[in-house]
Amino acid sequence: MAADPLTAAIDAGTPFVVLSPHLDDAVLSCGALMAHAAGRTSVRVATFFTEAGAPPYTLSGRHYLRLAGQPDAECLYRQRRAEDEEVLRRLGVDWVHLGLTDGLFRRKPALSGRHREWLRRALPEPSHIYPTYRLHVATGRISPYDAGTLDRARAVLETLASAPPTILLAPSGVGRHVDHVLVRTVAELSRHRVAFYSDFPYNQQHALDPRFVARNGLAGVEWSRGLAAKAALVRGYRSQADALFPGGRIPEVPEIYLLAGGTPQDSRGSGGAPWLS
Repeated sequence: MAADPLTAAIDAGTPFVVLSPHLDDAVLSCGALMAHAAGRTSVRVATFFTEAGAPPYTLSGRHYLRLAGQPDAECLYRQRRAEDEEVLRRLGVDWVHLGLTDGLFRRKPALSGRHREWLRRALPEPSHIYPTYRLHVATGRISPYDAGTLDRARAVLETLASAPPTILLAPSGVGRHVDHVLVRTVAELSRHRVAFYSDFPYNQQHALDPRFVARNGLAGVEWSRGLAAKAALVRGYRSQADALFPGGRIPEVPEIYLLAGGTPQDSRGSGGAPWLS
């Protein structure tokens, strides 16, 4: 029985680059596949949004910091980067932190004038590209003010996928977090081989965007190997795990990958896909 396309690519030694919006998304969504691939081929995690902005923070930003138990965003992101490095080192994969600012903290171009600076400090929301989580970050709509971030992310992706021929694993944007949608967008716009992963744990409550699936001709592949060991990796993100899994239980569910031109299958093997060619 033929291997599924992802296993075939790993066995062939094809390099993988996992495009991770935040400092936990790669392991949350692809941890089991990466554990299998490590040592069999080159695996690199490229995390885009690894920095926070300076205060004053928006109300949504302060709420997020309270959930994380850290009042200072720069301290929190320093802790998150250290957690990510520790987990990925345990996995035996390479990583790079790309240094873009998280959507919750990204600001519009600075306004000039003392009065406007005073207003920004008194009311930080209007100076932020995504001033609220629910009405802005979680809508999946990329703001026109974010064009510069989109351009920088596209340039970085082209460097990451240059040579040798590489397979990109990109988020599918389940849950509609704008940072996930932005990384998905630069992957869609690229001309490289891309497999999209279903964003966990958001896929436990939200569905895939059917328009995204249709326009890319995607079909799903389930990855079930190595899931039992994944929870320990996820718990390595100590600053995030309690907020993501309030009861402490991390569901053991298959990872879902979406490939162009394939047919639905699972990681136990059934057929191939034009995506590999």
